[in-house]
Amino acid sequence: MTTMGFIGSGAIGSTIARLAVEAGHQVVLSNSRGPGTLADTVAELGPRASAATSEEAAAAGDIVVVTVPVKAFPHLPAAPLAGKTVIDTCNYGPERDGPILELDNNSLTSSELLVRYLSDAMIVKAFNNIFFKHLLSLPRQAEAGDRSFLPIAGDSAPAKAAVTVFIESIGYSVLDAGPPADSWRQATDTPVWGTPYGPYSNEKGQPAGEDAIRTALAAATR
Repeated sequence: MTTMGFIGSGAIGSTIARLAVEAGHQVVLSNSRGPGTLADTVAELGPRASAATSEEAAAAGDIVVVTVPVKAFPHLPAAPLAGKTVIDTCNYGPERDGPILELDNNSLTSSELLVRYLSDAMIVKAFNNIFFKHLLSLPRQAEAGDRSFLPIAGDSAPAKAAVTVFIESIGYSVLDAGPPADSWRQATDTPVWGTPYGPYSNEKGQPAGEDAIRTALAAATR
């Protein structure tokens, strides 16, 4: 059993938390509005879930999921995340985050930008390319022929291994998509972003195997 900390508990964060609880993990949720605003979510998730401040969730997690707007990166609790495996689910959107020159000119990926703020953490990009309703509906047993794959990107082999074990525990297989510098291949509006799992109008989604994800990643252009 792993304790998963969550900094941000929106659609993706709460969906990952739900899958984690169903797989037998503990979850500690936080958001920018304070733990009191998460009472209903915690009650729905049950005794394996609790709410905390962002600093407390960061300290509690064996693995910590960061799922916030990119503009919030400067406000993340760096100290308790030092040495931790951090799952980065974040996508850059200039209409929400405001323009960020290094992301706009492709000199950095959003994961590389996150490394600047969390330089002592081990960051793995994951879950940023799938619609939360598809994420909830597509888990399968390990032996299932229609098990879906999720791409991950990161520099740390131990962190990637830990994230892979977690993702496999919640019903997905993993495709290693390289280092953070290559994580643009799974960013917003790339071929692997959403499309392999079906249209948003189909809330149940469609399984996406290894070949589909590998082909989509290879088709990405800047």
